[in-house]
Amino acid sequence: MKGEMSIMTKEQLMEMGLSEELADKVLAAHKEELKGYIPKARFDEVNNAKKDLENQLKDRDKQLKDLQEKVKGNEELEKTIKELQEANKKAVSDYEAKIRNMALDNAIKLALKEHRVKYEDLLISKFDKNKLTLKEDGTVEGLDEQLKTLRENYKDLFEQPLSGHTPNNAGDSPTDGKMQQIAETIRQNLGF
Repeated sequence: MKGEMSIMTKEQLMEMGLSEELADKVLAAHKEELKGYIPKARFDEVNNAKKDLENQLKDRDKQLKDLQEKVKGNEELEKTIKELQEANKKAVSDYEAKIRNMALDNAIKLALKEHRVKYEDLLISKFDKNKLTLKEDGTVEGLDEQLKTLRENYKDLFEQPLSGHTPNNAGDSPTDGKMQQIAETIRQNLGF
């Protein structure tokens, strides 16, 4: 899909011939690189909404200036102007809240994709956006803490990482020391 991000798995990297250690390093570097990533479709959507709202504000400001010129001395029109100014302030506030929510939604979705959530839509609603702070550099403060809590509370909704570690089969095969001891015992019993 255009504008969608694809996250390569450790297993896919290993199938391409990378060692487990190198695959881990590649994934860590990839994760760092994607911090703050916004899909193009999402960026265009937010950017268009921003332009529309800016145009609306310019139109309202122009209307207010025109009215102020016309109303000098007319209390009723001055009252209307004040109401329009308040409406402008509310529109700006609503716009900023909408942009903040879009940025937080995008950051949450990206974080859930990075942590391989099985059912993203189920967990999105579990985030408390009031406890998240959008910083000027685009990072979201408080996101990691909430994600950690969700990972603990909803373990089944997260894909568990597969480790490439071979289990220790203690007792199944003798160690070199035991082999030498067995060989020595056999030599003594056979008289070698």
